[in-house]
Amino acid sequence: MGWPVAIVSPPPEARSFEHLLLDFLAYLEFERGLSRNTLEAYRSDLLQFGRFMEDRGTTPVAAASADVADFLAVLAQGNGRPPASPATIHRKAACLRSFYRHLRREGILESDPTAAISGPRRGRRLPNVLTRGEVAKLLEQPRGTAPTALRDRALLELMYACGLRASEAIGVDVADLDLTDGVLRARGKGSKERVVPIGRMAVDAVRRYLERGRSELVKGRSVPRLFVNFRGEPLTRQGLYKIVRRHATTAGLDDRMSPHTLRHTFATHLLAGGCDLRSVQEMLGHADVATTQLYTHLTSERLKDVYFRAHPRATV
Repeated sequence: MGWPVAIVSPPPEARSFEHLLLDFLAYLEFERGLSRNTLEAYRSDLLQFGRFMEDRGTTPVAAASADVADFLAVLAQGNGRPPASPATIHRKAACLRSFYRHLRREGILESDPTAAISGPRRGRRLPNVLTRGEVAKLLEQPRGTAPTALRDRALLELMYACGLRASEAIGVDVADLDLTDGVLRARGKGSKERVVPIGRMAVDAVRRYLERGRSELVKGRSVPRLFVNFRGEPLTRQGLYKIVRRHATTAGLDDRMSPHTLRHTFATHLLAGGCDLRSVQEMLGHADVATTQLYTHLTSERLKDVYFRAHPRATV
């Protein structure tokens, strides 16, 4: 496929529709693990909407609810072409919703032009979550004392310990860490900062990486970012994705893992262990507690599953 997946993004105010589209596709591939076919479908749908907005003398970044409604109406009417099927219209509407939700999460747009668009929506799919045993198996995969092995162990431990998004993990600076007090300053979506505790095992892994691995990778250069690649340059989202997938494959978890899986697992394990919802919301950096409540539902589903498998009188 000839189109690039990720780019070095300019500041939000300078981004074109093309920049935002590529960044969105990178998010779908590296954080949500969507297939190439799905990525191509999203790309095609968004480019079609881009042409529609260009004919109106503007761009999708400036779209209003009326523009989205008109676009879907044109698809339904055909306007000289065969009308699109309801399934096709639903798919394109879902694509636009996902795109604009992403722009809002990233702090690029303040409002969502698809918010008022009616239409059937699928129920929210519960995210994949690892068991404690699976987490342990994943975290023990980076073996040895090579600089990259120490980095990978520190990266996986920190993501699970703090519930970091992929973009937050690669954005951590060494100065954001306070290993003595065991806290991390994480920069989330919309440049919002939050302070998250770091557990002892993650602190130990990060300290080993700083003392024995990172210095060999940066080779004396001044690099603010905590996680770097083998050339000593800041780790990219693609590089993080490859690290997670490589160790997930070795641990036998390949079909269930993306970088975001560790964030989902962090939240679910905290709630299952008795942590209150508001504290988990704050640690995840969710603006709305309703987003965090998804993990309450997930925890309930897991408890029900265990109950019906274990209780002798739960099934007939």
